[in-house]
Amino acid sequence: MTKTAIKTKAYAAVSAGAEVKPHEIERREPGPYDVLIDIKFCGVCHSDVHQVKDDWGGAIYPMVPGHEIAGVVERVGEKVTKFKVGDRVGVGCMVDSCKECGSCADGDENYCEKGNIQTYNAMSLDGKNINFGGYSERITVLERFVVKIPDNLSLEQAAPLLCAGITTYSPLVHWKAGPGKAVAVVGLGGLGHMGVKIAHALGADVTVISRTNNKKADAEKMGANDYVATAEPGAVEKNQNRFDLIINTVSSAADMNAYMGMLKRDGVMCLVGAPSEDLPIKAFSLIPKRTTLSGSTIGGMRETQEMLDFCGKHNIASDIEVIPIQKINEAYERLLKSDVRYRFVIDIASLK
Repeated sequence: MTKTAIKTKAYAAVSAGAEVKPHEIERREPGPYDVLIDIKFCGVCHSDVHQVKDDWGGAIYPMVPGHEIAGVVERVGEKVTKFKVGDRVGVGCMVDSCKECGSCADGDENYCEKGNIQTYNAMSLDGKNINFGGYSERITVLERFVVKIPDNLSLEQAAPLLCAGITTYSPLVHWKAGPGKAVAVVGLGGLGHMGVKIAHALGADVTVISRTNNKKADAEKMGANDYVATAEPGAVEKNQNRFDLIINTVSSAADMNAYMGMLKRDGVMCLVGAPSEDLPIKAFSLIPKRTTLSGSTIGGMRETQEMLDFCGKHNIASDIEVIPIQKINEAYERLLKSDVRYRFVIDIASLK
């Protein structure tokens, strides 16, 4: 960092599995194409827990988590054209990419062929500095990787859209969910509840697949037309050959073959959850009906803005529980127990 770096309060983990605690970091002064953002709220993604614990390997410490960032523009570089001081903006899961490959040229920076640069737990593109996430007072980001938040969405409810929203919107749009399509969402958590709301707004016939009926009433309020509790006898068998598209949001590899059986001919199951174990998929879960098992990550910057505009138009926002940052470790424990409906969001004012 240069001598003009901006000292910033944050919360960080300093080693694998360590508690997230107060930590001071430095942000770069805005360059010509940079936007300095005063962070107001930051969502808590389940991947934050995985990254802090180094469940996926390759963790970089100290680690400041957070990639569902909503705030207000504090300063802009002299060549910034899309944003001005005071704008309501968001930052999601990536803050840079090569900007030159075919994917980047197509606006799919999330599929950058050289690997996009994550908001946290990653090195900067030049390899000189650790990227720090949204559990902090402010962040400096290239204009290209900043999006506008519609005025009718509150910043706290919009924050989870930067990950949970785009992660479900992208595959729903890619696989053409809409009128006449039977769409199922497996799991009604942080990702799943956004998938239900967005699929409903797209005009699809939406079913929630969950283990029990505990969240049935919530699913109906969010727009689900039906609900399947797989723990009930015969539930899986009754729903064979039913869905055109299944969005699987859970982080478990269990029941993959059962879910594939629920697809129609040429149906698709798209994984947006990330099980750490290998998937137990049998060939005859795919061959007889020409079904497809797919995966999807977030969206490019153009699609992320499209998603936010769509959510603004349809008044779609995340169901949240706002917490002070001092309760983040407690929130992690609750996340592991699925004790949240449906997204924790940190009030960054509690840090300042």
